[in-house]
Amino acid sequence: MTQPPESQATVVLVGGHESNNGADLSFAADLVPGALITPAGRPLHNTLTHLRGSSQIGSGAEPAPIVVLPMTFGRNPTLVADTAKTLSWLGVQGSSSGTASSPVPIVLADAFGTGDHLTAWLRAAATEVRRRAPEAAVLICADAANPFDDAELHRIAHLVRTHGAGNPVETATVDDTTGLLTALNRLRLLGSTQTVVVPAGFRRVASVRGKPVPFGEGGFADAGFYGALLSEQAVLRVIRERVRDALHNLGHGRTGIEAGLTADHGHGYAHSHAFEEANGHSHAHHHGAAGSHPHNHPIPIRSS
Repeated sequence: MTQPPESQATVVLVGGHESNNGADLSFAADLVPGALITPAGRPLHNTLTHLRGSSQIGSGAEPAPIVVLPMTFGRNPTLVADTAKTLSWLGVQGSSSGTASSPVPIVLADAFGTGDHLTAWLRAAATEVRRRAPEAAVLICADAANPFDDAELHRIAHLVRTHGAGNPVETATVDDTTGLLTALNRLRLLGSTQTVVVPAGFRRVASVRGKPVPFGEGGFADAGFYGALLSEQAVLRVIRERVRDALHNLGHGRTGIEAGLTADHGHGYAHSHAFEEANGHSHAHHHGAAGSHPHNHPIPIRSS
């Protein structure tokens, strides 16, 4: 019997705003034995440092590789880039046998999902809501993050609405239950008498930033929670695919870091050059040793 790929490596799942910094991924620890869940940044650095140190203490057997998997549905490319930076700072190199300073090989897996995946999964949810409650509106909801990641959710929601099942589809990125209630009231003003809230992330319970939402009561009386966007088995299947592909790449000396460092390129104002090009300003990238490329853009000044 073929061993599942996650049994051949230590899997580290990195959470961002789509999983309440990893808190909504706790169920994955039961699906992937030995998996570790951590936010990006210093916690990830500390987790990997500990794993590398502990893997060198033992019977002398070759240590299992570490697969680092950014758990984003594609709306948070900064999570991927930040994760890659952490691996770069740790001196991870393209070798299936680790480095001289640490024999533990580490590889960055592709992100859990992409924007196209999220669109397809949300369309499936909208279709299911239509089947369960034909008159209900769909409210795609996520914790507020930043203008660019939030805008991406609005774009995806528009695609779900345009190519969906015919039910009203709106979106909301909220900071608390008050924000969610405001979004529900907006749907009521538009004529909806019933709303199903669909999470655009890994949330599996009715909550906002970890705080329960009293669906069926008070201002939430005519609203309900869809449930998890993906089943546990679906999540496990995707994790296995990403781990399998990452181990394959590692066997060919590819750590995924170089691509990861540029994952957020074009995401946000800092990487948008359309204005410069429209005003006759060329743009060149100067890459450093770690793949960074500082931008020193002159501000075009149009004379009157």
